[in-house]
Amino acid sequence: MLNFTLTAEQEKLRQKAREFALKEILPVASYYDETDATPLPVLRKAFETGIMSSDIPKEYGGKGYGLIESALLTEEIAAACPGLATSIFDNSLGMEPLILSRNEEVKKKYLPKIANEFKLVCFATSEPMMGSDVSGIQCRAQQDGDDFILNGTKYWITNGGIADYMTVFATVDPTSAHEGICTFLIEKDWEGVSVGKKIPKLGQRCSNTTALHFNNVRVPKENVLAPPGKGFVLAMKTFSRTRPIIGSFGVGAARSAMEYAIDYAKRRKAFSMTIASYQAIQFKLAEMYQKVETSRLLTWKAAWEADNGIDPTIDASIAKFYATESALEVVNDAMQIFAGYGYTKMFPVEKLFRDTRLLRIYEGTSEMQRIIVASYLLTGYKPVMPALEDLPVHRNMDPLSEGFGKGVKKTWRCRICGHVHYGDEAPEHCPYCFFPATAFKEIN
Repeated sequence: MLNFTLTAEQEKLRQKAREFALKEILPVASYYDETDATPLPVLRKAFETGIMSSDIPKEYGGKGYGLIESALLTEEIAAACPGLATSIFDNSLGMEPLILSRNEEVKKKYLPKIANEFKLVCFATSEPMMGSDVSGIQCRAQQDGDDFILNGTKYWITNGGIADYMTVFATVDPTSAHEGICTFLIEKDWEGVSVGKKIPKLGQRCSNTTALHFNNVRVPKENVLAPPGKGFVLAMKTFSRTRPIIGSFGVGAARSAMEYAIDYAKRRKAFSMTIASYQAIQFKLAEMYQKVETSRLLTWKAAWEADNGIDPTIDASIAKFYATESALEVVNDAMQIFAGYGYTKMFPVEKLFRDTRLLRIYEGTSEMQRIIVASYLLTGYKPVMPALEDLPVHRNMDPLSEGFGKGVKKTWRCRICGHVHYGDEAPEHCPYCFFPATAFKEIN
């Protein structure tokens, strides 16, 4: 039975995150966006408050929160600043391969540290010439005894310049596509690890983004999260659990844009009336709310599936691309309501617009999510309706009549144009499309 009611603990958690967002993040977001810097003290406070790294399992010293809790936390923080939310919750992305790994020793070594100390973890799949195509990784891992020697560059790495640990995806053979991909847990201070200059960006400027370069970095056997051939699967499992939370970034940003637009519409007057009095504005606000609510439900559904051991891959992709695209639409409409003021840095919509645009790109573009969903529809989806050639469309005889079926032994349907013929045999040719009798199929 469906139940969309949050528990008392979840409501309390959401309220804590909301208070943190309003008190600690909202007052500093514009300044650090302007200066293009990440306020580490805020990230530290998020950790100390229990908002960051809260999804570490209890057996490793963590709080053991599920994805529903992560969705609640993320929405509230992203509502105040999507950029800071990205850096705060990047730890969950960076840790997910570690949590999912079968290497128990590396989990016991690092997860308790991350749970009890302020440690940042980044996630490194993307490269200068490779984004959504994880199978196209070029960063090379060469086996040397039980160890691996890592060489190559990663790009677009959130928190890359400030992370203590890195989950890095590489390949033993670039020509073998996904078959050669492996995964490692790297420490920033290891010899041969270099961090690039901070990448200047349109939005999400409160979030650190850099390149990582590896020059003959020796990775010991105990830091292998996935051996060659298993890394691609680990990356896909990671994304299926983190993509719903990207939807929550969109929900939070869109919700704020909507709330700002409502406030402005109630105050701004045009032609002696508040603009909220005009139906054109009311329709925009109604559609904003519809998109926020729909996005949240899709995000929660995918998160709930993951928490309950159901493969969330498809619903995660749907939530990710719907919520992020809807968020940009909502923010864009909010800017239209603000008109010229919305285009200025003195009002918050301009920043939300820049920050929200990235959501359609990272952790798999909207186009990639459509490919995933379309592939499922064409190869895995089980339809309820019969195939078109089996469709019992009776237009010339009433199936409810007493005479139906009497004296007529068989029903035939043309697989080309859909014409239904009654008789012991199919007609010599279809009277509509003229295809021969072989085009007909007997149906019930």
